[in-house]
Amino acid sequence: MITKTPVPADSLPYRPCVGIMLLSAEGRVFVGKRIDQTLEAWQMPQGGIDPGESPNDALIREMDEEIGTRKGVILRENPEWLNYDLPPHLIGSALQGRYRGQTQKWFALRFAGNDSDINLKTAHPEFNEWKWVNASELPALIVPFKREIYARVIAAFADLTTR
Repeated sequence: MITKTPVPADSLPYRPCVGIMLLSAEGRVFVGKRIDQTLEAWQMPQGGIDPGESPNDALIREMDEEIGTRKGVILRENPEWLNYDLPPHLIGSALQGRYRGQTQKWFALRFAGNDSDINLKTAHPEFNEWKWVNASELPALIVPFKREIYARVIAAFADLTTR
């Protein structure tokens, strides 16, 4: 019997990624319910940066791939990259087993469309529901290992949101 020796998490890199705090005209935040989770887990749109792609290009592509629209106007970019580590039980399986977590460049965008412009039935759906929430509701909606990152994103863009 062959057993797989686990790779130490600290030897794996972080996956470069963008995160999108999409805000309604009232300052509420878009969240989608993850389609691939057994527990109820919501998150803001996010995704990997392809080789040779800028974070700005990645955020528009990811928004289109995840919520079916490009109708967002960039308000602000968080100046620092924010890292999170996967919990130990996900190392080696999540993120194709190649990463210890993600390093994320976060952007705040104002949604420039109507709710009917959001379409979760994309080529590779990630969400099966969505809603607008106050920023203060975000930490309770997301998986625990992303809460610290979300707290930092909320603080960075607090003046743009509805608490």
